[in-house]
Amino acid sequence: MSLTEQREGIEAGRLDMFVDGAFAFILTLLLIGGESIPDSTGKLLHALGGIPAFAVCFFQIAFFWHGHVRWRKRCLGAGASGRWLSLLLVFFAMIFVYPLHMVFSGVFSSISGGHLPGDFTVSGPADMRTLFVCYGLAYACMAGTLALLFSDATRVAARQGLDNLDARREMRIWIVPAAIGLASALVALLMPLSVPGWMWSIPGLMYSLLFLIGPVVNQFNRRYAQA
Repeated sequence: MSLTEQREGIEAGRLDMFVDGAFAFILTLLLIGGESIPDSTGKLLHALGGIPAFAVCFFQIAFFWHGHVRWRKRCLGAGASGRWLSLLLVFFAMIFVYPLHMVFSGVFSSISGGHLPGDFTVSGPADMRTLFVCYGLAYACMAGTLALLFSDATRVAARQGLDNLDARREMRIWIVPAAIGLASALVALLMPLSVPGWMWSIPGLMYSLLFLIGPVVNQFNRRYAQA
């Protein structure tokens, strides 16, 4: 191994440790107990009521973190573009954690009739619009950054005379949630405040379109299997 390769390996390892540590810190912001340890059974039960929202938020953060892990498998180097995009992903994740917690805390409180505690109170359509726009933009920015990371991995491979099919497939996968996040934010932004209350569930239900990731992967595999 040359000195350059050894240095790049060290830099890549340091970058990955930083990203992993940042995502771990972000998860601590979602702790079900809040800033203090419960000092009574009532407060304990109140804190435990936040477990469903915490579980969904945990999965969402882990979803994006694992995307970065998969990127590292496809791109072992430590180029400047990869470093800056990784830092940008952490930046967006630290913004995303707040609307993420507000959305699912409110959702579980609403569907449980208030039995599960919610730290976020919606006072009207304007609040719903603001929340879904912030959530959608943060979601799209994170997914879009991962798409750019995999795009960069394909360019790195191309400079080496290789065709990184796995990175190209992953890039297309992450374009789907990026587009859905943008579409959801746009729908929430353009929806009149006078619409019936049930219609404000539409921006949230649009994330069910994430099932399109499967067909995108299958289409990619069929295309390059034939090639």
